[in-house]
Amino acid sequence: MISSKTEGKAMLDTTIEGLSFYRQTAAATSCSLCVVEPGIAMVVQGVKSMTLGDETFQYDPHRFLITSLDLPARMQVLEANKENPYLGLVLKFDLAVMSELILQAPLLKGSDSSSDKGMVLGQTTPELYNACERLVSLLDEPESIPVLAPLIKREIFWRVLTSEQGARLRQVVSAGSQGLRVARSIEWLKANYDKTHSVESLADMAQMSKSTFHHHFRQLTSMSPLQYQKRLRLMEARRLMLGEDLDASTAAYRVGYESPSQFSREYSRLFGASPKRDIENQWQKMGGKDTHAVLMGFEH
Repeated sequence: MISSKTEGKAMLDTTIEGLSFYRQTAAATSCSLCVVEPGIAMVVQGVKSMTLGDETFQYDPHRFLITSLDLPARMQVLEANKENPYLGLVLKFDLAVMSELILQAPLLKGSDSSSDKGMVLGQTTPELYNACERLVSLLDEPESIPVLAPLIKREIFWRVLTSEQGARLRQVVSAGSQGLRVARSIEWLKANYDKTHSVESLADMAQMSKSTFHHHFRQLTSMSPLQYQKRLRLMEARRLMLGEDLDASTAAYRVGYESPSQFSREYSRLFGASPKRDIENQWQKMGGKDTHAVLMGFEH
């Protein structure tokens, strides 16, 4: 079904809330920057990798990706061609539902170490695959979606929480956890990336000491809070130049930079080319293709 639904498209947001499909007809020669949202990503066909910091997570039909925070990362489709395109699905987490499920599953498998990263791989079990398959099949029964989709998503979340990697999610879902405090600071950064702030102010919001906050933030995201904000700013500037046809200086000021020259230097360092050249290259790559996923800046 994913193949037929995504024919001619790079991605599709389905009528089931939080469920998206992805398709790619050729392996990528390099990594693409993206923001990975909290959720699970499953591969139906092909192989994909996600790189967070210096660690790469490769997943396929036998392994799925769990992301517990909004994480700037680098993704790459490793195996795909026209005859056998990469096909994948993403289901975003409903943290309210997951918090409720955690109360019903107090004994979770795996380590509860707060030093774990906000991204991990899990084994795709027959039970999890079957639940995802039933959720996808509901797209052919639109009248059943309002009633059955929440139940099936609840089952999927339960199976993830009770998997060997389920304990990793407790650090960002459990009330009062340090991971949840970091997650809330990340939500604030996403909404206020264009504002000037200090690590001290973020630590205060998280009700943590500066050193403790910085440590847990880096452990979960593989970058410092200021590096995280810079990545968000540069990716949003790229989206503005692509989607709203803004020039580099205007985009720089819009995302919070005071110096266009500093913006250009940092942009070139992240994307490997000056803003003007990078945008020209992106338009050439996207010529005649669905650009929605690129302009949104969110991927799996």
